Amino acid sequence: MKRFHVHLNVDQLDDSICFYTTLFGVAPDVVNPDYAKWMLDDPRVNFAISQRGRPAGVDHLGVQADDERELAVIGARLHAAGAVALAEKGTTCCYAQSDKFWAEDPQGVHWETFHTFGEATTYTKVSSEAAAPANSCCGPGAAGACC
Repeated sequence: MKRFHVHLNVDQLDDSICFYTTLFGVAPDVVNPDYAKWMLDDPRVNFAISQRGRPAGVDHLGVQADDERELAVIGARLHAAGAVALAEKGTTCCYAQSDKFWAEDPQGVHWETFHTFGEATTYTKVSSEAAAPANSCCGPGAAGACC
């Protein structure tokens, strides 16, 4: 089963962690100095926030696949639509190791479809296997700024 993903940029991480912990009724599953993530089951969403010097607001939306096969199906649909802007294999992003397909909708909203298969000790490290330039981690035009 897939999980909806929302990633927000925030100005004050601690204040935002407090707000979203109260809103969701649970503490985040992951907390780092610049990032927090809730893996919620009701609603089924991967909700992440980060304080990385970007303007506050929605950074990107996405769909998290439970396994490689599910990600491949989503990737095939995006490829058929000519929507894949970046494909990443074995990338480190948001303190996790993942395979990803990035797309951009007609309004310019970035969409991340991904399968996470491990944790990481750093926010980002670009994979040498990325299908786009090495500094493009986490979305089209991100210039190394991760998801």
